[in-house]
Amino acid sequence: MTSRHLQTGLALIFLVLGGWCLIAPAMVVRFAFQPEFNEATQQARFIMGCFGAQAVLNGTLLLTARFTPMTFLVFGLVGSVAVFVFNVWFWLVEPILNAWMLLDPAGNIGILSCGLWGWALARREQTQAGN
Repeated sequence: MTSRHLQTGLALIFLVLGGWCLIAPAMVVRFAFQPEFNEATQQARFIMGCFGAQAVLNGTLLLTARFTPMTFLVFGLVGSVAVFVFNVWFWLVEPILNAWMLLDPAGNIGILSCGLWGWALARREQTQAGN
């Protein structure tokens, strides 16, 4: 396993899930929100499509950029913690999301793990390239 493999895996997660939000926003709204909030209005579909477009952009950048050890570390920490706070807020504090959205915090743990693992791999690769 190389750091590039982890980076590609992260990119694919964002591209697939972001693509789903972009292509089928009504399905995502109906699937992820509590019944009283899951009406796929034009506004809800628009916002979900925007979310998907940003995820696709992020996935594209992940796929094409060259990550340094610091990039992996910052992406893993900031990317997972910020979204984890969002999920906790809208699942427990203001319960808009349903239990299916617990898959997202699981994904955040994956992002954090890949960020930390990628950081360690990239540092090792950088050290080996310098020798």
